[in-house]
Amino acid sequence: MRNQEEIVGVKELRQNLEQYIAQIAKGKSFMVIRRSKPVFNITPVNSEENWEEAVDFTKIKKGGVKIEGILSFFPSTKRGGARSVVGFKKLKRL
Repeated sequence: MRNQEEIVGVKELRQNLEQYIAQIAKGKSFMVIRRSKPVFNITPVNSEENWEEAVDFTKIKKGGVKIEGILSFFPSTKRGGARSVVGFKKLKRL
């Protein structure tokens, strides 16, 4: 097991999500299990190391760019009838 990693069940995590988010924000990690088998790990994200800026829209236009203008460049993805766009930051490959 990794340093500071604890085991938590899916049900427990779901029922107390806000408490776990607070603990993760403080640096704690969790291994999530379902039916006594590990499913995934939750670890804090260091935004300085794992994220890079893809686009700074304030450099394109003072005050930023309206979302409608950005969405017009993406093909429509139907999810509940609305367009769906993934965030404008991308995860660096580790």
